Amino acid sequence: METPPAAAAPAGGFFPSFLLLSFGTLVAAVLGTAHRLGLFYQLMHKVDKTSIRHGGESVAAVLRAHGVRFIFTLVGGHISPLLVACEKLGIRVVDTRHEVTAVFAADAVARLTGTVGVAAVTAGPGLTNTVTAVKNAQVAQSPVLLLGGAASTLLQKRGALQAIDQMSLFRPLCKFCASVRTVRDIVPTLRAAMAAAQSGTPGPVFVELPLDVLYPYFMVEKEMVPAQLPKGLMGRVVFWYLQNCLTNLFVGAWEPRPEGPLPLNIPQASPEQVQRCVEILSRAKRPLLVLGSQALLPPTPATKLRAAVETLGVPCFLGGMSRGLLGRNHPLHIRQNRSAALKKADVVVLAGAVCDFRLSYGRVLNRKSKIIIVNRNRDDMLLNSDVFWKPQEAVQGDVGCFMLKLVEGLQGQMWASDWAEELRKADQQKEQTYRDKAGLPVSQHLNPVRVLQQVEETLPDNALLVVDGGDFVATAAYLVQPRGPLRWLDPGAFGTLGVGAGFALGAKLCQPDAEVWCLFGDGAFGYSLIEFDTFVRHKIPVIALIGNDAGWTQISREQVPRLGSDVACGLAYTDYHKAAIGLGAQGLMLSRDNEDQVVKVLREGQQLCRAGHAVVVNILIGRTDFRDGSISV
Repeated sequence: METPPAAAAPAGGFFPSFLLLSFGTLVAAVLGTAHRLGLFYQLMHKVDKTSIRHGGESVAAVLRAHGVRFIFTLVGGHISPLLVACEKLGIRVVDTRHEVTAVFAADAVARLTGTVGVAAVTAGPGLTNTVTAVKNAQVAQSPVLLLGGAASTLLQKRGALQAIDQMSLFRPLCKFCASVRTVRDIVPTLRAAMAAAQSGTPGPVFVELPLDVLYPYFMVEKEMVPAQLPKGLMGRVVFWYLQNCLTNLFVGAWEPRPEGPLPLNIPQASPEQVQRCVEILSRAKRPLLVLGSQALLPPTPATKLRAAVETLGVPCFLGGMSRGLLGRNHPLHIRQNRSAALKKADVVVLAGAVCDFRLSYGRVLNRKSKIIIVNRNRDDMLLNSDVFWKPQEAVQGDVGCFMLKLVEGLQGQMWASDWAEELRKADQQKEQTYRDKAGLPVSQHLNPVRVLQQVEETLPDNALLVVDGGDFVATAAYLVQPRGPLRWLDPGAFGTLGVGAGFALGAKLCQPDAEVWCLFGDGAFGYSLIEFDTFVRHKIPVIALIGNDAGWTQISREQVPRLGSDVACGLAYTDYHKAAIGLGAQGLMLSRDNEDQVVKVLREGQQLCRAGHAVVVNILIGRTDFRDGSISV
């Protein structure tokens, strides 16, 4: 029986449709491959094979256009071109003895200048050495650009020297990660990275720069493409592929491109949110302000923020980078008994402060208090609000700008003076206990409380404090006051030991008129000692005071009573000052033998520092326990 013609039509039309689909798929695959190989771009742009320019020059040009003055590094062949180019453009290249120090220094520059701090390190172990500092910058919300070398694009995943999956390592740590694949992409990638570092919640960014995008054409050609055309079809195909890869790397490389900063995206509180906060605060009887590091971020200058806080007239606690905002002994600045004050306050403004461990996860807040919290980061803003506390008003926006608007809305508002007086009286009582402890005898060495009181009396008005340690630094946080805004650098919420040398390096470079005083625990100083070689080589005068109690005392204080052993907690009364002398610095020592000359020795170190020397003062101290007021050895 014959099939009707109508029934045969669909079967007959299947093959042309299949062929059409197959042809379309083939064409799409060919076009996609041509695009990936850069063939279309090569039709419209040229390669200058005679040029001796290199990608490092593009990196340096973008950094200069963004106002970068320093780049911190530990040299490696992968990144040499960008370091040489930076030097030629007047960007100071500062090499350290460990890559982590380079990133810590960049972090300090970012915090103190409000711009992006920049570090560049070589591939593989050079980058893995920076992980702690990058994580610290992430937690501290510091805009740092890390430039990392990498194996050539064609040799990645083929066993090249120091070649690892660097992108996977840094994606969890950075806001923005990119690997540059062609020279023409260097400029736009770096501009995007710099904007990302400063937009929204600031943080670190990472740009990977493979070796072949940094070196000049003739050098890359020599390494990538055989000198003679191979014989045989496969050899010729491989030769063409390599030649095309080389062309795609450099095509359009030197065409003019914008190098300057891109617009930043900084969240702002809405007028309605500000007005609601004005109404809440205007009804307060016992208001309290807690300022965190975000308050000091651009675009609000510290001077304007200080004026706003003074105009507001609300007693405040200052933490993180906001320490020192009001200078020393300001009547609005409350330094002690924060938990008790928060329990008594009826309205609390958390301006950049976060309800993490520093505020007992929010448990320190009174549930009857009205809480206003302002933060650029929504997750930080609402942290633990589902468990221990509830905000009356949660504002996602820039803290400094919010404070200016809040004060504008509350102009003329006054609060009863008895609340601030009550808080100041509690402050004075707590500080008297420290004075009492300063007079307690010790069986040997020096009383650290008394030593730190003398440091406080010695510090000049232009001192910039860098603190790195556990027990000694925790004591200093109660006793030593920063002299003004942006005059205090600590690691931040990550609690990282080892920040001291890098922070001091960045601080002194970007604030050359400041006297940089570093307060180290002896445990923490072990991380920074070798960098006194860096200070000497680069003529960076800083003064380091080491509270040397021969142990990890902050740990042993809890480990011994809980577990009955001080295993791994003991150190030696090492002659750190002599080690510093061996590195070319100046070294001084304070002990029981010259305890009546503490101020004299501190001033001697200060004079040496002012004369251009890096100085280490090794201070042998007893161990202080603030919980019961005892001082023991």
